[in-house]
Amino acid sequence: MGAQPLFILDEDTERTQGEDAQSSNITAGKAISEAVRTTLGPRGMDKMLVSDSGDVVITNDGATILDEMDIEHPAAQMLSEVAETQEEEVGDGTTTAAVLAGELLSQAEDLLDDDVHPTTIVEGYFEAAELAHEAVEEATLDADVDDEQLIEVAESSMTGKGTGDVAAGNLAGTVVDAVSAVREDGSVDRDAITIHAQAGASSSATELIEGVIVDEEPEHDDMPRSVADAAIAVIDEDFEVRESNVDAEYAVESVDQLNAALDAEEEELRSYADALAEVGVDVAFVDGDIEDRVGSYLAGEGILAFESVSSDDAKAVAAATGATRVGAVDALEADDLGHAESVTVQKYGDDELVFVEGGAAAESVTIFARGGTEHVVDELERALEDALDVVTAALEEGGVVGGAGAAEIAIADHIRAAAASVEGRKQLAVEAYADAVDVLPRTLAENTGMDPIDALVDLRARFEETGRAGIISEGQSGVIDDPVDYGVLDPAAVKHEAIESATEAATMIVRIDDVIAAS
Repeated sequence: MGAQPLFILDEDTERTQGEDAQSSNITAGKAISEAVRTTLGPRGMDKMLVSDSGDVVITNDGATILDEMDIEHPAAQMLSEVAETQEEEVGDGTTTAAVLAGELLSQAEDLLDDDVHPTTIVEGYFEAAELAHEAVEEATLDADVDDEQLIEVAESSMTGKGTGDVAAGNLAGTVVDAVSAVREDGSVDRDAITIHAQAGASSSATELIEGVIVDEEPEHDDMPRSVADAAIAVIDEDFEVRESNVDAEYAVESVDQLNAALDAEEEELRSYADALAEVGVDVAFVDGDIEDRVGSYLAGEGILAFESVSSDDAKAVAAATGATRVGAVDALEADDLGHAESVTVQKYGDDELVFVEGGAAAESVTIFARGGTEHVVDELERALEDALDVVTAALEEGGVVGGAGAAEIAIADHIRAAAASVEGRKQLAVEAYADAVDVLPRTLAENTGMDPIDALVDLRARFEETGRAGIISEGQSGVIDDPVDYGVLDPAAVKHEAIESATEAATMIVRIDDVIAAS
């Protein structure tokens, strides 16, 4: 009996243990890091992602790249989640987080080869992460963040993301204006800012709309296309003949009876327009369908109406204008109406857009983003989303630091200085963490066209002299100088989040020594 083997797993289950499991997971994580590494920085390259159906995405946004990739390996998926978490929490730094996590795994692989225990590596990494947070706090600029610095934060975020350096500078002001419009008592209502992207013009045509944009067209051609000082109703109802819930048949025995039935139907349809006109409605956003004859009656009353408006658009219009959504025309009262300075319908190519501007509630703004092609405008929209998020983070979560690799040089220097006081083999892990952080400025230098080794040596020397040094893109190459002087700034929150998420993902993967894959 004692010699009988005991099987607890299905015979088709695949199991990888020990060094093989660690090596497989680390290799997968490093592959994900390498996939996005060349996109880092203002001179980073773009990736073209083609789906099975032929859809094409061109971007250098780390989160978008990893989201579009069809990743199967579980460890690789964990690094993809690092970028996703970074995007959700602070909106930018996704490539930084993914590259750092991959390099931490690479350094851990060397330590494992030198017989350093995974637990020792994990402890050293967490201790180094605490030191990294301290370095970011020390590198944070003391003064409160002003509008000029916010513009620099936005511009730094967008530079190189398909916007062009000049366009990034122009768009940065629009981003800061949008955030300022929804800022109150130091807090920003990020959900009150939306982006509407429309192809057909250069990015310089991008503008801030104090209100909302709805992708709808008037229900009837005779309706006005522009209404000033508009009273607005938002209604969740079908404007058509109501159907009875009772399955009944009616016998029509004369022409008079038929005419009476038709007149009653016509009167019911006309009642929708009469009810709106009586309350004083100028513009109606209707969640349901509008019967053609009702549309004609509404046009006769001079009412601009839109049918089949999505719930999200209806909610946005109500928030911007102060309107109250009602479930039926019969329940509509004057107090339910919202107000806007203007409602205009404008045509862009084959699309018609509704601009609701100067809403009485003034709770929403929209960035109307323009780009020459669909691919350009999609990338511009992603860049604007990131810029809005980082400006919000800089305002709400604790200041800014020098960008262009300056924060990373400070982090690595601080960790190395403290590593000497760490006892035992854990010191090796702490030093390895500093080496991993160095990959970020080294990659920035490489993507800028500089020699990465020489640039790293010069960065460290300049940091020793001045206390702050980064790689500034200038022309076709770069220079090593103080990024603050060049207006290259990053939110401190982005650095804190990248350190946190990359460390957690890397240490979790390092601790895995057994992979059991079900059939």
